[in-house]
Amino acid sequence: MSENLKVAGGSPLSAGHGSLAFGVPTSTPGTIYALAIAGGITVRPREGRTILFGRNRPDVHVCIGESDRRVSRHHGLLTCHENMWWVNNTGRLPIRLPDSRLLFTDDEPIPITEGYTPLFVRGSNDREHLLELYVTGLDGQQPTSQHNDPTQPPRTWKLSPAEKLTLVVLGQRYLLHEAHPQPLSWRQTALQLAELQPAAGWTAKRVEHNVVAVRTRLSKDGVAGLTRDEVGEPVGNSLNHNLIRELMTSTTLVPPDLRLLDQLDD
Repeated sequence: MSENLKVAGGSPLSAGHGSLAFGVPTSTPGTIYALAIAGGITVRPREGRTILFGRNRPDVHVCIGESDRRVSRHHGLLTCHENMWWVNNTGRLPIRLPDSRLLFTDDEPIPITEGYTPLFVRGSNDREHLLELYVTGLDGQQPTSQHNDPTQPPRTWKLSPAEKLTLVVLGQRYLLHEAHPQPLSWRQTALQLAELQPAAGWTAKRVEHNVVAVRTRLSKDGVAGLTRDEVGEPVGNSLNHNLIRELMTSTTLVPPDLRLLDQLDD
């Protein structure tokens, strides 16, 4: 963000800031957090406050897709109106919200709900550029389950680097928040991994071995729906579908993990 481009009530977020999927600090109710790979901003609510995002770093508050000319220099706006934050598309490409809802240029703005919302802009070579949003609720943070009791964090599962990479590729449609995602096949996953790491010797068998190892560990630790006996025939994609859902629900995998594929590709 340019030093001369500031928002009243706003504070910068560094490029190294953790994913907003893990939550945010206690803040004024209605505060919005906006974060991309290059950093972001947090802004307290007030009528008319606006956050610009797009490719042109000197002229936006949140830079997204800086090296991708398919992303517009000014791709969108986040505006506070009537105690809510709204997203408006000012770029050429649509902005994709959860459930594969597309927001096109000149469409009516869409309200951003409380909590976590990922936005995606598809760039060149099918790259997906992520803008994470988080709007705090009435208590200024995430809802708690028991009045003043502390919120118990989700249990995340330990994955080796190879397992995590395999599962990010296998489950990328889930991380992209497609409407009806399915896991990639062993062969599709191996082919993409081989493109990302040509010298690593990726095969469909190796992919299957990594995924089955994770399913077995989690099943022994009490996660349901990861064995053939539980699911029944025909199994289809059910075991991997249930695995990916568990990894996302536990925040073991989150949408920013897709950056790993960009970094490997680079």
